[in-house]
Amino acid sequence: MRRPVRAAEALLVVAVLMAGAACGSRLPESDFERRGTARAPVGGAPVRVGIITSATSPVGGAAFTGPRDGAKAYFDRLNERGGIGGRKVEVRTCDDGGSGVGNNDCVHRLVEEQQVVALVATSALDYAGAARVSRAGVPDIGGQPIGPAYDTYPHLYGIYGSLAPRNGKPGWDGKLYGGTEVYRYFKREQGARTAAVVSYNQAASAAYARLVTRGLKAEGYEVVTEQVDFALPNFRAAAADLKEQGADLVFDAMDTHGNARLCEAMDDVGAKVTAKVTNVQNWTSTVGDDYKDAPRCRNALWATGSSRNYEDTDHPAVREFRAALRGKALSQWQLEGWAAAMWFTDAAKSCLSGSGGDVTRACVDRFMGRYEPYSARGLLVPVTFERRAEPPGTRRTCVSVARWKDGDGWVTQSGDMDDNCFVVPQLAYQP
Repeated sequence: MRRPVRAAEALLVVAVLMAGAACGSRLPESDFERRGTARAPVGGAPVRVGIITSATSPVGGAAFTGPRDGAKAYFDRLNERGGIGGRKVEVRTCDDGGSGVGNNDCVHRLVEEQQVVALVATSALDYAGAARVSRAGVPDIGGQPIGPAYDTYPHLYGIYGSLAPRNGKPGWDGKLYGGTEVYRYFKREQGARTAAVVSYNQAASAAYARLVTRGLKAEGYEVVTEQVDFALPNFRAAAADLKEQGADLVFDAMDTHGNARLCEAMDDVGAKVTAKVTNVQNWTSTVGDDYKDAPRCRNALWATGSSRNYEDTDHPAVREFRAALRGKALSQWQLEGWAAAMWFTDAAKSCLSGSGGDVTRACVDRFMGRYEPYSARGLLVPVTFERRAEPPGTRRTCVSVARWKDGDGWVTQSGDMDDNCFVVPQLAYQP
């Protein structure tokens, strides 16, 4: 069984939240009222899909591009092999600039003007156009749940699945639910008992830190909280205190830059921990450069997620992904974008399986709306979409875990992710 999106995955790095949602004026509703069926032309005409990415944003140029790059690599390879039923996939991309206005503009351009059949691998800082995508009946496949949109609207299918009703309100009565499997994992597999949570004195960072603290306490940890000033952070003082408190684990509610500086401070004061735990967005091949001044802490970095480690070259689907991205820096978000493109492709192929079938928004959406789990040939922990009236109290959840090791990169821990599972409580949080 699949779980609702974990809080850590839904919020990603706190830098995303701290950037805020640039609202501003929005395009008028009349600009989005032409529904249409967006039937892909027949007779060998391309199947058109859209990718919305906050490629330029307040968070930084490379923060959101991984899913887009992975999806484009998949479609490039698919087209080299003949496309979908002999028809090429035509990818239309749009950079929303990380703002709500820009996102609405991208939705208008791709959904209404260019009539894409689906959106794929969305990674938007402010998904302001999500409701319009849903009202147009456009399936949005494999997007990153940076905000609550994928637990709010029908026709939106996030990369990690959802059990929420998706009736226009986030989760259940405005609350989302996430499990404690990551904390359970480190307690069971690494014997951890004390955890430190480091955050900025900033609202979003502090809120996320409280959520992590709550989950850790639910799993029986002693929790040490450290808060640093956002403008003038004293990481050395925080590192010295977590050393004195004997923390086994360090979780954070900070951006990559803050993480790197915290790691440097931990090395400076001699703080040794079982694991410095980060999330899927920081699961990249650039760790050696990002943490170049913190060798001890760098080799204590662990990442958790819901997709197969891109370093698992024994797996055929991973090998295919790596072959397509050969020569480029790799990331887990690229692999998840690749999986999202595969997901759309499988949906489109199902539309062509019958006599006279065609790839339409409605047909693709029917495939996505099935209750059958989807794993992208084993790249994802099986994903499901249900519409449960009540949130689950507990759930069996599975987690992918890797540890950074200089010379080897990210090394998978504790066997196959599909077997690394726990029955854990589901805790409510406000998106």
